[in-house]
Amino acid sequence: MQSCEISGDSTDDPLSSGLRRKRQPRIVVIGAGLAGLSAAKALLESGFTDVTILEATDRIGGRVQSVKLGHATFELGATWIHGSHGNPVYHLAEDNGLLEETTDGERSVGRISLYSKNGVAYHLTNNGQRIPKDVVEEFSDLYNEVYNLTQEFFQRGKPVNAESQNSVGVFTRDVVRKRVKADPDDTEAVKRLKLAMIQQYLKVESCESSSHSMDEVSLSEFGEWTEIPGAHHIIPCGFIKIVEILARSIPESVIQLRKPVKCIHWNQSVSKEIERVADHNSDLPEEDKGSDVFVECEDCEFIPADHVIVTVSLGVLKKRHESLFHPRLPEEKVMAIEKLGINTTDKIFLEFEEPFWSSECNSIQFVWEDEAESESLTYPEELWYKKICSFDVLYPPERYGHVLSGWICGEEALIMEKCDDETVAETCTEMLRKFTGNPNIPKPRRILRSSWGSNPNFRGSYSYTQVGSSGADVEKLAKPLPYAESSKTAPMQVMFSGEATHRKYYSTTHGAVLSGQREAAHLIEMYQDLLQCRS
Repeated sequence: MQSCEISGDSTDDPLSSGLRRKRQPRIVVIGAGLAGLSAAKALLESGFTDVTILEATDRIGGRVQSVKLGHATFELGATWIHGSHGNPVYHLAEDNGLLEETTDGERSVGRISLYSKNGVAYHLTNNGQRIPKDVVEEFSDLYNEVYNLTQEFFQRGKPVNAESQNSVGVFTRDVVRKRVKADPDDTEAVKRLKLAMIQQYLKVESCESSSHSMDEVSLSEFGEWTEIPGAHHIIPCGFIKIVEILARSIPESVIQLRKPVKCIHWNQSVSKEIERVADHNSDLPEEDKGSDVFVECEDCEFIPADHVIVTVSLGVLKKRHESLFHPRLPEEKVMAIEKLGINTTDKIFLEFEEPFWSSECNSIQFVWEDEAESESLTYPEELWYKKICSFDVLYPPERYGHVLSGWICGEEALIMEKCDDETVAETCTEMLRKFTGNPNIPKPRRILRSSWGSNPNFRGSYSYTQVGSSGADVEKLAKPLPYAESSKTAPMQVMFSGEATHRKYYSTTHGAVLSGQREAAHLIEMYQDLLQCRS
């Protein structure tokens, strides 16, 4: 391997400002989730040798967390590979044989499935009655028709009227409600059931968007999120296998676990401060004392860097951006952080000795009849359980056993997280008894649930475009610091990746992976001459 120096002292050369030309750039990646691992993997494979990953927790994976119970693996975090055509996560899974463990039943529906496409969703009311299948199908067709209309505001540039408040929830509830009430063929009783179903469908939608309520999701931006074509898959042996594949080529010494970051000092954050930082590390080499960036860790270590890639969640940025960056972030970026949305979607797994549901039932949907005219999906603390939208039957049973997977989102999910397992198990059992009309349903023998909202290292599940925000805010969030017209006049000291920084694929695992690769590509392009002459 041949080594060479970069010649010239031009101030327009990003390698001449603060970076010693006889060494490789020092790159610190904050976070060992999909974005951070993808960035580090790409950098190392391209020839960078001074890469460090700082991870606050005791594990890698971030919002991917697979838990093995008995013979089954349950996903507390990321679950689905959304689409296959060009999806980097799908190709990692396919190339490494992670999609081969299929059953005959799964092959019959053309995908590896966590939830069966075969069977029927049971829509049950709080009075213990099942809503007739034909009523559910009629309502579902109407709801899906209106849902498709929500996509058109962005995709076709349709103007948003004031009545909708630029909200997916307000628009959907208003349009569906008017059409239900105007249907001359339905009895008043059927109309009331359909009106109550609006709220249940919006709860499901809120869980999928990881919002407190669809009233908070921007109507004008909703259609920008892009679905990758192709089948959807889960990984039977656990989504964590994707994490392990990404980490496979990263030396163990690169990843520092239990290493939370306190502050990123960037832009030489006032020379006196840098001097104080440098003095704190008595063993700091003289050449490091002029670094543009220092990463201050909670254990008081200061790590000099030429570039820092920040992959923390939007939830962490919302809570900590004022203390996490010194100097403070530019107002444009602060506004983007504050305007974009993130909330909590939690799962509640209940394992039973035997199924109390019929073999054709693939999910239990909770429809509260008293919510037919409700305008809000916010509940008093003691009624947090009313935000649980459904329980899905995990499929196939020969892999998972007799397990239901419940969904809850928003502020009520945070209340659930504060409860102990016994309370949540009892509450869910009472709900199931009430809605099925079966008072003999036993308590589950085991419960497993997530707690993404109260976890200080995540503070939410994934991002969405909140009312008042746009894709432009996602771009601003992704913009590196310091701001400059060209990287030649100011090298990228602090860079941002993670699902919330991908304009089209936010909220997805492939968005996280692609965002990490994107930031790595910027550095690879910047240092291509250095990398080539060292190859």
